Order: sequence, then structure tokens, then C-alpha cells
Amino acid sequence: MPVIEIRDLHKAYGQLEVLKGVSLKAMRGGVVSLIGSSGSGKSTLLRCCNLLEDSQQGEVIFKGEEVKWRGEGLGRHPADRAQVIRIRTNLSMVFQQFNLWSHMTILQNVMEAPLTVLKRDRAEVEASARKYLEKVGIGDKCDAYPAQLSGGQQQRAAIARGLCMEPTALLFDEPTSALDPELQQEVVKVIKALAEEHRTMIIVTHDMRLAADVSDHVVFLHQGRIEEEGPPAELFGNPKTERLQQFLSATVAA
Repeated sequence: MPVIEIRDLHKAYGQLEVLKGVSLKAMRGGVVSLIGSSGSGKSTLLRCCNLLEDSQQGEVIFKGEEVKWRGEGLGRHPADRAQVIRIRTNLSMVFQQFNLWSHMTILQNVMEAPLTVLKRDRAEVEASARKYLEKVGIGDKCDAYPAQLSGGQQQRAAIARGLCMEPTALLFDEPTSALDPELQQEVVKVIKALAEEHRTMIIVTHDMRLAADVSDHVVFLHQGRIEEEGPPAELFGNPKTERLQQFLSATVAA
């Protein structure tokens, strides 16, 4: 059974149709990378997986459980708030811009959601937070504030924060795009280590090397549709569509 399944998803902002019938599966322990040019619908698709965006048509299924909807078209919204919260707490999202609380230490940032959302025991959460900060290589930064850390360290703190929720899957939205090349590698190393642990992940990325190295399945989106998908060796080594060939050539040239 897939952890996340999307069937024939349509998403529009007013008259602008961003997703035009996209279907996707993320299997337990697998890594799916979403690639494509800006505006292709990658981040929107990821946010629909996490129910941060309402879709107008199609199904979102988490571990076999279909999201319940009310209304139609642009008026469609999830019908069961408790279901949305349950699904979101099992899908930790790591954003491009870190989204750390500036007035909290790194340790407090990582502990906040398990304490306030999951109502877990403080001592247990602190032990877990310290463990995950060690795991991402910044265990010595527990008492620092976000402004005292580099961008790469902040993003690793954001990953630790996601892990501390003990999620079923991790969703990454361009996790390295706000970083310079040297700091990108710090974050890539952590993501590769998580992939080796067979954690379920969906990654929106512009980094083709990352997608090739960590993915079991790569999806190329173009103008709101899946243009091509498959194993990374096949997709990058023998692209079948002209559009993907052009995209990969432009990426290499850049």
C-alpha cells in the first residue's frame, strides 16, 4: 500500500490551472523526486499532498485512507478537520526557507511541535530532539538561535524538527535552493543518509544529481502534467520525450 497516493489531481488558482490531472504514488521506504521548470506545478503538488492546498478534483489518499471533501470545484475543501490534522502530523514538511522561530533556540524549535501538537512528554521530546540534532550534525548548536547559524545549519535544524515528529513520510520543497553550493552539500549529505535508511520521502528539487542519487522514482512535470516518469537511471540516462531532453540539456548547461 502506498503511503501517499494522488489520483487525477486538478488544482487551480482562479482561472489559472496549475495541476491538470496528476497521479502519483509514494511507496513505504521509497523516495520520489519531482523535477521540472519553475511553474510546472511541483511545489503545488507537494502542498496538495500535505493538504496545505485544496484541490478541485481528484483524490488524496494517505495509507489507504481517502481524504473526505465537501463542496465542488473552487469551493471544495476537506470535510474532516481531525483527519487533516492527523494526516499533516504524519507528513513532516521541510520548506525552502527553513521557517524556524527566531526567538527560540534550535533545541526549542525542534521540540515545539511534538510538545504542542502531539502533547508528548517533555523529557522524551528533549531526548529525541537532541538525538536528531546529532543525527544531522549540529548537536552542538542546541542552545544557539537561528540567526547564529549558517543557512545550511538552519536547514539541517529544520530537517531535525521534521524528524522529531516521527512522521510516516518527509516532504521536501526545494531544500537546497536557498543555499550557496558549499552549504547545499551539507543538506544533501543528510538527505542521502535518510534515503539510505529507507525513509519515505517526496522531494521537489532543482538538483538533478540529488534526484539521481537518492530517488527510486523520478517524476518530470511540465505545465501541470506528468510529461515523463520512471527510475532515475532510465529518466536521466535515456529521456524519451523531447521536452525532458530539452530540460536536462538546459540544466547541464546551467
